[in-house]
Amino acid sequence: MACREQILSEDYGAALVDFALTGNELDGMDYCMETIDDQFAVLYFRRTGQAPISVSRYTYNSIPKLYGLMQDIVAPMGEYDPINLIKSGISQIQGPPLSLTGKGVVIGFIDTGIRYNLDVFRRPDGTSRIISIWDQTIQDGTPPEGFSFGTEYTNEQINEALRSDNPLSVVPSTDTDGHGTAVASVAAGSDVGYGMNFLGAAPDADIVMVKCKEAKQYLRDYYFVQDGVPAYCDANIGMAVKYLDSFTRVGERPVVICLGMGTNLGDHAGNSILARYLDRIARKRNRVVVVCGGNEGNAGHHYHSLFPLEDGQTTQAVEIRVGEETPGIVMELWNAIPNTMSISIRSPGGEVIPYMDFRSRETRNFSFIYERTRISVDHVLVEQGGGDELVVFRIEQPTAGVWTFFVDVKGNVGYGYINMWLPITQFLGTDTYFLKPSPYETLTEPSLADNVITVSSYNASNNSFYLESGRGFARDGGLKPDIAAPGVNVSTALGSRTGSCMAAAITAGGAAQLMQWAVIEKNDLLAQSMEVKSYFARGAVRSPDLIYPNRSWGFGRLNVARAFDIIAGTESQ
Repeated sequence: MACREQILSEDYGAALVDFALTGNELDGMDYCMETIDDQFAVLYFRRTGQAPISVSRYTYNSIPKLYGLMQDIVAPMGEYDPINLIKSGISQIQGPPLSLTGKGVVIGFIDTGIRYNLDVFRRPDGTSRIISIWDQTIQDGTPPEGFSFGTEYTNEQINEALRSDNPLSVVPSTDTDGHGTAVASVAAGSDVGYGMNFLGAAPDADIVMVKCKEAKQYLRDYYFVQDGVPAYCDANIGMAVKYLDSFTRVGERPVVICLGMGTNLGDHAGNSILARYLDRIARKRNRVVVVCGGNEGNAGHHYHSLFPLEDGQTTQAVEIRVGEETPGIVMELWNAIPNTMSISIRSPGGEVIPYMDFRSRETRNFSFIYERTRISVDHVLVEQGGGDELVVFRIEQPTAGVWTFFVDVKGNVGYGYINMWLPITQFLGTDTYFLKPSPYETLTEPSLADNVITVSSYNASNNSFYLESGRGFARDGGLKPDIAAPGVNVSTALGSRTGSCMAAAITAGGAAQLMQWAVIEKNDLLAQSMEVKSYFARGAVRSPDLIYPNRSWGFGRLNVARAFDIIAGTESQ
């Protein structure tokens, strides 16, 4: 069913879903459905007459999540520095005898677009290495086959634009932010000036870019995302993944998908619908999915406590410092099965919301006498993704100062285990944080998906871990991240940049090299994410004084050349 009107209209919401809806469930609803595959779809529904967003009214996983760009620092253009590719063992295998440059492999990006006219995306004859751009934000052209919105620009159209005196009059898609261009150049930038001016990790790979459509205003309002801050919903990202996956030809043309976005929403155990969809793609032959681990490790946005239950009950006092003029906060509290909890809240002014005991599903709303703050406390006893208890707090116009959340945990298993997450820095700012935060379990979703390659960041100039980088493990103990790659002061086509998106881009380029060897050169014809992850783990550089897999480093520092040394038997692990 074509859903163009519903996709574009602010009157319609969108939900990425993982189940088949029947006619009975949708009786009386003005809706439209776009199928992704035999399990996943996007449901577009008229918001008028529907209940407000609430986990007590809808399944938690069907509530859209917002994702931000995982870039911390942008520096002006300087000299190209190859250190990050050298430390990753990428430069060493671009030349003979292996000559792995990503040839025959597609690297797909879901990002802010691409400045297709730059030399780093062209072949020596001046033609474009970009085989397609799907710009979800331009609606006056032809969408890709099987999709209802946006405009697809082919390699032929891009080359026509490059021959024009005014390229944007032919292909009007561009990248005003620069994030997508920077990520793509690091992963797949062409050799400019014989590697002296610029060189990406996989300079002969084909490129596909999805310029992702930003989230609708109703979601930005719900999550208190300020104007001008890029924010993307899982529905549009999911459709972008479907598009990139369509370029795969098993045994002939592998695809590496690179995602440089993340969110603090979710159970941090890989159970979100987007994470499970990415996991499904990563399990397919000739697909590799690389996801950045985020930049939330030092943000103070995660609280964690594992504690004994004394006489079957223990109270944790969780303090949050809220900055001035914070418009609102959406925060999640996860309580591990089989315990239950009750909650009390104390404002900076001393007003107290008494302890709340919850039934299975309910929403309670509170206001204060002396403060303008309004709080919605949204509860579900059994969250369907992982079975744990979940409370979502939506705090509107929070008073600046220290808020205290008293979490009374009850159970008979001997211990309690709770986690709380504030929004990512891009959505919240730096003035709001937990007073006793944990730097662990700070990998952003959807990087917790089992089979994707999850990347943390380090500084290649001194081999130090990047302080802002997300850290593992998963909330349920899953072994994440998988690998660490350079993410500090990385040379891009637009200057030096820092953030986990850079680490993901380098890793995606390395994955393209490996897939060229495996699939194009027929050494491991049916390779997928798991094989690439395993090769990377075996070739990773490890410090003798650390235990692996490591919460920060995963299996160690990425070194693709060393992986081939181990394959060849010239070096042991």
